Amino acid sequence: MKTKLLNCNICPRNCNANRTQKNKGYCNTGKGYYIASVFSHQGEEPPISGKNGICNVFFAHCNLQCVYCQNYQISNNKINANKFEFSFEETIKKITNILDTGVEALGFVSPSHFVPQTIEIIKELKSRKYFPITVFNTNSYDKIETLQELEPYIDVYLPDLKYAFNDISLKYSGAKNYPQIAFASIREMYKQKGSGLFINKNGYAESGLIIRHLVLPNNINNSVEILRFIASEISTDVHISVMSQYNPQFLQKETPELNRPLTFQEYNVVLQEIEKLNFTNAFIQELESKDNYLPDFEKEKPFE
Repeated sequence: MKTKLLNCNICPRNCNANRTQKNKGYCNTGKGYYIASVFSHQGEEPPISGKNGICNVFFAHCNLQCVYCQNYQISNNKINANKFEFSFEETIKKITNILDTGVEALGFVSPSHFVPQTIEIIKELKSRKYFPITVFNTNSYDKIETLQELEPYIDVYLPDLKYAFNDISLKYSGAKNYPQIAFASIREMYKQKGSGLFINKNGYAESGLIIRHLVLPNNINNSVEILRFIASEISTDVHISVMSQYNPQFLQKETPELNRPLTFQEYNVVLQEIEKLNFTNAFIQELESKDNYLPDFEKEKPFE
């Protein structure tokens, strides 16, 4: 693991930073386990949460800096990540304590800049005879070779496909090349998992792919283009989760178009496109869901 962090090019930022020293690169994290929260969560898509919830490991900081991020308390790279650092043994103990309650799935949230640590956690759990379903919950700003390295370790990919256009990906997330990177990443995930979602007796997806997309106000053409990409380049049989939960977190002078919730009319256009493209497996949300998914990471269980 340490070797990959000496000249870190794990994600598309390609910082070439030595994360074992003071030069920590774009994500501003070092070689350790910077984990903001570990808890059992039941608010994911039904095949992810299953019957007993999923043990979600929320990594600190992020290789994107989305202006509207609902996890801003932990994702902002300007925050001192050291306050989130755990020892390896503490990390494993937190996870196994939750798995011992009957939770069958382990999710890694915002893991793109912590792939070596993610693999080490999974390896250690296996050595201790823990074999949870592993879920890679990513923003899709990932390199193909990194995803190929993950293939033996990840059971379910849960990628967010944010943008189809370079101008808004630069404006909202500081990554002009996000569409090209994410489209390639999604293709690789589909290559590994296909369109099937294999559910066990307790309602957990044991293998597969669910592509998430958060619909943003005043950006419906972006959502339509995302759906068209999935339909033409991936499959209309793949599971998609099209979310209406957007809730403005800041009054951004640079992005006034995002300073309101989504409207019914906007979301309905996207739902009509899903029907028009003949998607067969789509999770959708009630418009009121925006009030149910705002975490507070000052709490032990941020979503309660």
